[in-house]
Amino acid sequence: MAIERRWSLPVVFLLCALAGALTTLAFAPYNHVWLVFPAQAVLFALCLPLAPRAAFASGWAYGLGLQCAGVSWIYYSLHVHGGTPAPFAIVLIFLLAAYLALYTALAVWVVNRFCPPRPALRLLLGYPAAWGVFEWLQGYVMTGFAWMQTGYTQIDTPLAGYAPLIGGHGLGVLVAAAAGALALVATHLVMAVQSRRWPWRLWLLAGLWLAMLWGIIWAGGWGLRQLHFTEPGGQPFTASLVQGNIPQAQKWKRSMHAPTLARYRRLSLHQAGMTDLIVWPETAVPDFWYRVQPFVAQMKADMARQNSELIFGIFVKNDQLQLLNSILNVDGQVYHKRHLVPLGEFIPLRFLVDFFRRWVDIPMSDIASGADDQPLMRLQGVPAGLSICFEDAFARDIRHGLPEAQFLVNVSNDAWFEDSNEPWQHHAIARMRALESGRYLLRATNTGITAIIGPDGGVRVQAPPFEQAVITATVRPMRGATPYVAAGDAPWLIFCISLLVFLAWRNYTR
Repeated sequence: MAIERRWSLPVVFLLCALAGALTTLAFAPYNHVWLVFPAQAVLFALCLPLAPRAAFASGWAYGLGLQCAGVSWIYYSLHVHGGTPAPFAIVLIFLLAAYLALYTALAVWVVNRFCPPRPALRLLLGYPAAWGVFEWLQGYVMTGFAWMQTGYTQIDTPLAGYAPLIGGHGLGVLVAAAAGALALVATHLVMAVQSRRWPWRLWLLAGLWLAMLWGIIWAGGWGLRQLHFTEPGGQPFTASLVQGNIPQAQKWKRSMHAPTLARYRRLSLHQAGMTDLIVWPETAVPDFWYRVQPFVAQMKADMARQNSELIFGIFVKNDQLQLLNSILNVDGQVYHKRHLVPLGEFIPLRFLVDFFRRWVDIPMSDIASGADDQPLMRLQGVPAGLSICFEDAFARDIRHGLPEAQFLVNVSNDAWFEDSNEPWQHHAIARMRALESGRYLLRATNTGITAIIGPDGGVRVQAPPFEQAVITATVRPMRGATPYVAAGDAPWLIFCISLLVFLAWRNYTR
């Protein structure tokens, strides 16, 4: 049983691009989570009758719409704060989006090229499996750019219950499966229209089948939400996160150096006797480590008097005079960022954009990465898993220190992106990391979204964006490992690849 293509290819491409752009509304801060299902269903249904090359182009159009709408906030860091001329900033963002869209294109191409043409097999098995595999690859190839991935849309739905088992990437497979089920019902209805037959049993059975499938998936997620894979593993302590709210346009001005340090010191000293751990955001100290040692010594003495511990973000130069984005403890412990931001801290495929370097000034584009084998920093006597900004977008980077790390800390400076969607998207990503790992996550940012997140991914306390603020909450070290921490992406990834291989074998032996 096959469905006929009803529109010309340019119309199909346009519809796919529109569906991709609308998918952005399922992500934070809009949170119209239901939109991801019909939007993906449109992509799958439109690609179903296409030849492989046409499906590739349609998938690319969907991915281009999703990425252009979803990561357009990079414009702020490149043009507004980086001084890159607007046309070049737009070109760079388009090139990044066009590259990321290749993964969506390849997902539908693989299915249309190798899998049997039966709608049920492609929509319920092929597309979801391929979607998961290529979303996973998007987070690995050329260091990865694991953003705008559909699992993040479900952080506040029952489907989030699957995250401690299969992680955010695996959650994207379930989203695609639900969308495929919706597309299957829609394609059967279209077939009925084409044949001009409208048996009432078709409507009834299609509705019942879809409701049953979705009901099972949602009920399973709700049930998993009631389980706890980790448990308290130490004495609770009080943590305070300081949001200095220094505008990015002023952050690195010499005239703001002393006022910035004074602001963070004042906000921290107001917590005297009330908190055990104080966390400042990424590059909260707008200088190099070797130039602010007197200030750090002063903060160390202040913390000793109030019996608190302080960590903060700062740039460090190593023995090779390379610049490192780091977190320092006033007692001397240090963590160097390992996973750098493309088009922010390093330039992927630099040879392709070197031609533009006469006009393009990409900020902070020559930072070195820290070693992979850095020891865990101990805070309040407890091993903590630290990450800086973009690193928490990669579950594998957070898993690197687990299950030894008993709580997580992420420091960020999302002021680069002003009041765009990026701070809210990043906040949702951080919540997914806490849920996957069953750990508290302390997320300190310069201008927002600063929050203390519980092991269930729920927000315990959150600072208002674009305000000076200090938030405080009790944090419990957690021990144990969720199934996802123990096994990672391997189980569902092997299953999806095996499923695609089986479908290809069935296609060639039928």
